[in-house]
Amino acid sequence: MRSLVVTEFTSLDGVVQAPGGPEEDRSGGFTSGGWLVPFFDETLGARMVDWVSRAEDFLLGRGTYEIFAGSWPHAPEEGDPIATALNTRTKHVASRSLTDVGWSGARLVAGDVVEAVRALRAQDGGELQVHGSPGLCQTLLREDLVDELRLVLAPVVLGPGKRLFGDGITPGGWQLTDSQVTPTGVLLLSYRRAGDVATGEMEVAVRS
Repeated sequence: MRSLVVTEFTSLDGVVQAPGGPEEDRSGGFTSGGWLVPFFDETLGARMVDWVSRAEDFLLGRGTYEIFAGSWPHAPEEGDPIATALNTRTKHVASRSLTDVGWSGARLVAGDVVEAVRALRAQDGGELQVHGSPGLCQTLLREDLVDELRLVLAPVVLGPGKRLFGDGITPGGWQLTDSQVTPTGVLLLSYRRAGDVATGEMEVAVRS
């Protein structure tokens, strides 16, 4: 079995919508598109190259697929490992509305998405990576199919917007396996799934 890894750019209050530009996703009246751009630096860029380079293939929701397909095929691949990975590796697209995908290497997920993802995850091989795709990610988290979370946590609060965690998420523990702070104050965090939620009781010190 291989790892299903979710990578998300997120604000302090959990918004993951449209980090890369004002017109990326205005659904729901979202007006803060491009909120990550002021914090993007060489440190964050290098970490993204490292993470994306580990993918054997990608799993994308419809919205993220359409955003990626509208830009990455036109990006020069020479000297850009992220463009090379996205343009040359398989992209599984989870959508109930698309009937065709034109990006080279893209294929629609057939049948029930959850069962299809279970089958992909059960294969041998490298990382199956999800980027963006908040609706799909909520489904995967509800079904406890996510093995690793990689979060790019920006020091900004956005208010309304699409979030990574929604109602019905399966409770569980997560172990921090790696962390880094960029010069712009972004936290780069990696978590591995770590069993059930652990509980306890705080002890109150009694002073005489």
